[in-house]
Amino acid sequence: QEQLVESGGGLVQPGGSLRLSCAASGIIFDRCLMGWYRQAPGKQRELVASITSDFGTDYADSVKGRFTISRDNAKNTVYLQMNSLKPEDTAGYYCSADEPMGRFGTLTYWGQGTQVTVSS
Repeated sequence: QEQLVESGGGLVQPGGSLRLSCAASGIIFDRCLMGWYRQAPGKQRELVASITSDFGTDYADSVKGRFTISRDNAKNTVYLQMNSLKPEDTAGYYCSADEPMGRFGTLTYWGQGTQVTVSS
């Protein structure tokens, strides 16, 4: 069964750092486009960062220079290193996996989310 499990969230002071992890199982991980999204209360879910199967990366303007997405295909895990955190980064963070299914298109899987709170 396909599963994404996030970890690493928590409470951190402004300017601090956290590293989120997302461990995948039941999917062909090295073929997947992996992403990190976040959703704050009352706001729409937004894409924070993504990494392709050949390690190309993309970031939301609001996190460029502060966040780094990476993947370890041997561990079926994607990471989000978050530095210089701001209160506005407070949100639930969700991992996604887009698995190509050939002529059948793409299937998207989601994790259950991990909360990040940036506050003094």
